[in-house]
Amino acid sequence: MSTAFAPIPDIPTALHRGEKDLPFVYYQDGVVFQLLHADVAAGLWVVRVRFQPGVTIQRHKHTGEVFAFTISGSWKYLEYPEVNTAGSYLYEPAGSIHTLHVPETNTEVTDASFAVRGANLNLDAEGNVESVIDAGALLNMYTTLCEQEGHGRPDVIGS
Repeated sequence: MSTAFAPIPDIPTALHRGEKDLPFVYYQDGVVFQLLHADVAAGLWVVRVRFQPGVTIQRHKHTGEVFAFTISGSWKYLEYPEVNTAGSYLYEPAGSIHTLHVPETNTEVTDASFAVRGANLNLDAEGNVESVIDAGALLNMYTTLCEQEGHGRPDVIGS
């Protein structure tokens, strides 16, 4: 008896991207990212990010929820005591404000995935919005960086 299932007519099929299908591109010193999914209409974006030890990401506010899973290494928010390590899952409610930091003591690259609804409002030292990253902005940034770095136009799910 076969355990394989045939596709069901008129039902959308699952979409797959292997790790090598979508390149990692430069975000800032010590940070590269891969855009896995960008649904501009729904305001959803999913990224995989690799951080070198000692990296800090600008303080930001989320307009929607964030779901994070750590694959390797460790990181934390400077505003909270918890440390995310390999296998950790973190839920961030809409409205949360924090500064992502990767400890200098890490001996490996920190690799984490984030599914984000809405936008990141990047904040300056006084709490004013300095820039906005949402699904559309990130899709544009990612495709531009892929082309500039010689990878061509990536086949991001949802784009």
